[in-house]
Amino acid sequence: MRREVPSTIDLRESSIAELRHRLSGPVFLPGEPGYSEECSTFNLTTPLRPRIAVGAETVGDVQAAVRFAAVHDLGIAIRGGGHIVAKQRQDVVLVNMSRMRAVSVDADARRVRFGGGALWQDVLDAATPLGLAPMNGSSPTVGATGYLLAGGQSPCLGRSFGWAAEHINALEVVTADGVSRRVTAEAEPELFFALRGTKGNFGIVTAVELELFPVTHIYGGGLWFAGEDVAEALHAWRDWAANIPDEMSSSVAIQRLPPDPALPAPLRGAFVVHVRIAYNGPAEAAEKLLVRLRSAAPAILDTIGDLTYAQAATIHLDPPMPLPYADRSCGLAELTAQSVDALVRVAGPQSDCKLVSIELRRLGGALDREPATPDAIPARGLPYQLFAFGVGPEEQMPELRTQLAAVVDQLRPWADVRRCVSFLSPDEAVDQRGMRELYGAELYDRLARIKREYDPTNMFRVNHNIEPA
Repeated sequence: MRREVPSTIDLRESSIAELRHRLSGPVFLPGEPGYSEECSTFNLTTPLRPRIAVGAETVGDVQAAVRFAAVHDLGIAIRGGGHIVAKQRQDVVLVNMSRMRAVSVDADARRVRFGGGALWQDVLDAATPLGLAPMNGSSPTVGATGYLLAGGQSPCLGRSFGWAAEHINALEVVTADGVSRRVTAEAEPELFFALRGTKGNFGIVTAVELELFPVTHIYGGGLWFAGEDVAEALHAWRDWAANIPDEMSSSVAIQRLPPDPALPAPLRGAFVVHVRIAYNGPAEAAEKLLVRLRSAAPAILDTIGDLTYAQAATIHLDPPMPLPYADRSCGLAELTAQSVDALVRVAGPQSDCKLVSIELRRLGGALDREPATPDAIPARGLPYQLFAFGVGPEEQMPELRTQLAAVVDQLRPWADVRRCVSFLSPDEAVDQRGMRELYGAELYDRLARIKREYDPTNMFRVNHNIEPA
């Protein structure tokens, strides 16, 4: 017999009071004070609008929210750092993890444990004073858990040590049945496999145990060239990046920067090419590697030098505050002289490009290595990742999306179906055929079977979704 879905009135008048009684954290309904703040995201164009928002403070809160969603036939949306919103759905319970950010470090074991809502800055603040480094992303305001579940491509240590998710020791997860599980390679190995690389498809991760590395300093920073020299700079970076050692991580971005007083003076309102450098080794070796790159064109700013690992976020200078933006990405099977020329045509000084940033990341190195414990990361072996975004008010979004599509179209002859899951745009997340293509038929089918076991009703569907088999 088909179970009748409770009405909105029933939810408000009977069930909400019981849910509030069960929780340590708050509950917010649309229109109530605090609801909009609870549902806010880093991208100002994608605020969440769930039926109910739960501010989880404990694992028990997460379990109660999941069980409530199951009873009322609602999906679950998970807000960690809030940087990525895959889908907008109203028939969901939002579980906001931002109150679960506790971090503890076992320095002797070189291991960190943190709550599911911790940001990378929280982890860095706990680990770096002890001479240890996590494999974090370029922005310290990104949620550490979501980054790891997507694979985690560290722009500082990835080419040295592989994907960050390879170094997860354990995950504490609330699955769709409301059960809290400790998931490791030995305990529930199929779920451990599926969680690492799929961005939240199989449950709510309430805690992570992660390996740390004895890295206290890196040699890195930024090298900026004038936008008029984009062709020379990009061709030089392409030739140079093709043969760098695994200790060297680098990306390059064509940027049209805002007149932000927080930026160094030469960059405010400037059209530039930004080369990012992170070398996990001695300064002398790095400087020898950089001679060829520095000769590409006159630099307008060079900040490359010795950095404590706590200063790693200064390499990319990612925006620290929420802003309205649209983005697109694609993987590249190769970066040829012709593909660089195509990028210059669509984004160089003679174009009408208004995008803030078009970035090429050099992958490879240890990111190509097969992991000791298998995972679901779909981008292993991909040599380059492109990510572009434009910033502006709602009325400019159609033009920005058109320009983003033009960048991807120009590079389509060199595209690869593999991509970093973190860089998938919301438009791409809803395309099941595209998701199957991204993971490949064999891996996707295996993940769909695991999904059927742990989430047969697809409760966790407000993401880059893998549907249950």
